[in-house]
Amino acid sequence: MLIVALEGPSYAGKSTAIRHLRRTALGTRAFVSDCYVKHISHRDDIPPARTASAAAQLGAFERFMEIETTRVSEAAASGRRLVILDRSVDTLLAHAYALDALFGYGVHHQLHHRLQALPFLRPDHTLYLDVPAESLHLRRKAAGHTAAESDYFLHEPAFLDHAHDYFVHTARQPVTRELTVLDAAADPDDVAQAVEALVSFWAR
Repeated sequence: MLIVALEGPSYAGKSTAIRHLRRTALGTRAFVSDCYVKHISHRDDIPPARTASAAAQLGAFERFMEIETTRVSEAAASGRRLVILDRSVDTLLAHAYALDALFGYGVHHQLHHRLQALPFLRPDHTLYLDVPAESLHLRRKAAGHTAAESDYFLHEPAFLDHAHDYFVHTARQPVTRELTVLDAAADPDDVAQAVEALVSFWAR
């Protein structure tokens, strides 16, 4: 089984790339799993992005790992040799890494250790869609995102910087076996084509 994950900040183009892949020959022979939050039926049940304590962050991790267990079972049951993930466990660890840096929770190491006792899909390849903060801001604005940035924790520059560091700059390696950073500042449709080319190469 070949597992490929797409990572990156909100509005980086992951959803566009996933939709594109679903329409290709790759999509017809792959098991494609949506982002964690799309597996939660009721919006109010989604753990908050800005948890109020280390304990709350640990609880949020456990909730998302329940979903990860389901993804493991569904991927195995599909019988598909190619698995494409919209975000992976590295999303959860990057989030914890950022909260540790911002609020001193000190949970990233605990989560990494806890992960070893839980079933999860370890990507063989992860594509991190890298987009400058200003470009992300313009994309949110074009999409009609008009609320104050402070109301959206995952869009705050400090959070984005630390989450980006987890994938690109930190000495601690992500869970994925191989990480490719893809410049995704171009038109999302062009980025989707680039993603397809890379996944096709790995899936040969």
